[in-house]
Amino acid sequence: MGVETSTKALLIAMTGDAPAAVYTINRLKPECLCFFVPESAKALVESAVQPHIALMPRKWDWIVTPDLHRFMACYQVLARTLPDLLRTWEIHTGELVLDLTGATPAMAASLTLASIGSTSRIVALGLPEATASAEGEAVMLDGRARVWQQGNPWDEAAAQSSREGAELFNRGFFGPAASLFHQIEARVSGGQKPLYHALADLAEGYGLWERFHYRQAWDKLKNSLKALDMALVWGGPSGLKAVLPPVKQNAGFLEKLVLDPQEVKETVAYDLLAHARRRMDVDHHPEAATIALLRSLEAFAQLRLFKQYKIKTWDAQPEQLPEALREPCRTSFMSDLDGKYKLSLHDQFRTLAGLGDPMGQTYLAQWPKMKPLLDAAHQSILGHGFEPIKAERFQQLHEIVIKLTGVGDSALPQFPTLRL
Repeated sequence: MGVETSTKALLIAMTGDAPAAVYTINRLKPECLCFFVPESAKALVESAVQPHIALMPRKWDWIVTPDLHRFMACYQVLARTLPDLLRTWEIHTGELVLDLTGATPAMAASLTLASIGSTSRIVALGLPEATASAEGEAVMLDGRARVWQQGNPWDEAAAQSSREGAELFNRGFFGPAASLFHQIEARVSGGQKPLYHALADLAEGYGLWERFHYRQAWDKLKNSLKALDMALVWGGPSGLKAVLPPVKQNAGFLEKLVLDPQEVKETVAYDLLAHARRRMDVDHHPEAATIALLRSLEAFAQLRLFKQYKIKTWDAQPEQLPEALREPCRTSFMSDLDGKYKLSLHDQFRTLAGLGDPMGQTYLAQWPKMKPLLDAAHQSILGHGFEPIKAERFQQLHEIVIKLTGVGDSALPQFPTLRL
């Protein structure tokens, strides 16, 4: 008998052939055991199978089919019973093994369909004359030659499911994509598990990035890159070759951001601008896109003020400001919360303009175009009003922000397109 590790759960179809059932149970040593049988086979299980089990399962049960030759009869009883049984036994994705040795065609089809979400291996004891010589392991059972066959249908089905995961990823649904890749990881055989674990890490990393958890995102991307590089060496999906370069660029961007010791991080400003574009292009959400766009504009102003003039917009000193803004700063800019002088977005650009900075001067020149757009943002649902902002307003404001910052798409982090 082949050496097997303990099996979490075994679902075995049986109509007769008790020695084959005993062999499978003793070989797989299931912690939980369920028989799928017609009523007529229950006595055979009790008399010819249970007494010969070497290591009794921790839990066992059976599901009785009313008609072993009718698919719908078999499937209905499984669909109504099996999920609750597996939940009670705490059997998770990939932890169930099917034995189809004693199954009729109707039983086999219904078992496979009803358990597809939990099964990671299907086994059967076949006859030598019905089995190709290269398939399976020869065993002797009660003086009769048999062939032990096993396989994992998910090793083939994973390709289609992974493409579904890639589609979720490309639509920005990183959480669902990661969940799907983890499900595939649990179902496929051992050699394929690192690939799908890495794809789950990749999706989780970009999901963390979208929530501005930069360090955790960087860690996830670094981990996934190592595993995906190895997957390519061992013949992983050819589409990975095109994915790795942008992921490496993204990991480098996050590394620079995370390790930047400055109070005002240049890379955050770039990331906010890219984030705003994704909220519009991927989510089609002009409200969220406009909020992110205005925050990115402020971040570029904060960066210029801090880097060039050592001015902290959240803790400004009146004497640092242009003469025309010093008195308004002392009288109007103080926060009631902490007593510090804080500059609004508009005053940040007025400060830059007063200091002779080109970005501030461009802002004032664009002000007649910007004012109605900022008013629309102010009156939006996520601003301070009750009017949804229109997509064209975001586009107009985005064009002005690009003109102010001088930042093109090539300078922004671009999320990859996943093709598997």
